[in-house]
Amino acid sequence: MSKNIKNKESLLKRLTGNQLFIPIIAIILLAVINLINDPGFFKITPVINNAGNTVLSGYLITILDYGSELGILAIGMTLVTAASGGQDISVGATIAIAGSAMLRVLCGGQARPTELQAPIIVAFLVACVVGMLCGAFNGMLVSVFKIQPMIATLILFTAGRSIAAWINNNELPIVPDPKFAYFGGFIPGCPIPTTVFIVIACIIVIALVLKFTNLGLYTQAVGINESSSRLNGINPTFIKFLAFVILGLCVAVAALIKVSRLSTINYSVIAKDIEMDAILAVALGGNALSGGKFNMWASILGAYVIQFLTTTLYKFNVQSDALAAYKAVVVILLVVFSAPTVREKMNQLTKKVKPAKKEVA
Repeated sequence: MSKNIKNKESLLKRLTGNQLFIPIIAIILLAVINLINDPGFFKITPVINNAGNTVLSGYLITILDYGSELGILAIGMTLVTAASGGQDISVGATIAIAGSAMLRVLCGGQARPTELQAPIIVAFLVACVVGMLCGAFNGMLVSVFKIQPMIATLILFTAGRSIAAWINNNELPIVPDPKFAYFGGFIPGCPIPTTVFIVIACIIVIALVLKFTNLGLYTQAVGINESSSRLNGINPTFIKFLAFVILGLCVAVAALIKVSRLSTINYSVIAKDIEMDAILAVALGGNALSGGKFNMWASILGAYVIQFLTTTLYKFNVQSDALAAYKAVVVILLVVFSAPTVREKMNQLTKKVKPAKKEVA
C-alpha cells in the first residue's frame, strides 16, 4: 500500500514538473469556460467562402489558423531567448519590412499591377533574405557588440515600419493574382486553412534540425553559461547570431501569411504587438526568459494557448482596446503559476499539509 502511494506521488510529481503541464492545463481551463458559456464554441461547420469553395468554419478553426503564425514565431523566439537570455521586440516591424519587400518584388513597384511581376517563390525567397538580414543585424548587435537584446532590437522596433513604407514609396500595392491568397487562406478543394500545413512543415524542419544537429545543445549551453560553453569549444557569438537569423527566417514565413491574407499591407497595423504574444508563448511554455534550457514543443503549444485566450476574449465581446489588459491579467497568473519558485513553494506546502502516513508492515 505504501509503495502504491509513493508511485502515485512520483507520477503526480512527474506530471506537474513537465513543461507541457501548464499549457495543457490552460487549454483545458479555457475549454471548460467556453463549454459552460456556449457549447457552440466547439462547433465546426462547412461554409462557402468568398471564392466559392467549401471550407471549415468555427472558433476552433480560427484558433488553428491564427495560432499557426504565432507558433512559427515562437520557434525562433524560443531559440533567441534560450541563447541570449533576452527577447526580440522587433518581430512585428520586421514582418512589415519582409512583407513590404515581398510586395515590391511581386508588384514591381506598381501600386495596382495587372499581373505578377515575379513568381511568388522568388518574392518569398527575397522576403526570407530580408528577414534573415534583419535578424543578422539584431544578432550582430547582441553577439558582437554585447548589447542587451531588448535594447538592440529596439532600433528596428522603432524604425522598421518606416523602412517598410519606404520600400514601396509609402504606397499600398495590391497583388492581382488570387493564388497568392492561398497561403493565408484556403487552397481550393482543401477545407483546412493553409497556415496549418505551413506550421506543420516548420515544426518538422525544426524537429529534424534539433534531432540531427547540436543546435539545441549548443543553444542551451550558451544560455546557461557562456564562459563554460566557450571553454568547451562552442562559439557563443555564432550561436547567438544564428538564433537571431533563424528568427528572421521565421518572421519571413509569418510575413508571407500576413500579407497573403489581404494581398496587400498596412505598414502601421500589420502584426502589431505580435512580438509580445510570441514572448508570452515562450513564457507560457515554462521556458526561462533569462535563457538556458528550453522546450520547443511547450513554446509552440503556448502559442496556441495565447490564440485560444484571444479568441475567447473576443467571444466574450471584450472591447479591442481592453483586450490587451484582460489578456495580460490572465497571462500573468499563468506565467507566475508556472514559475519554478512558485512550483517549489507549492510542493513544500503540499508536503506540510499532507497527513503523516503510517508505514504498513
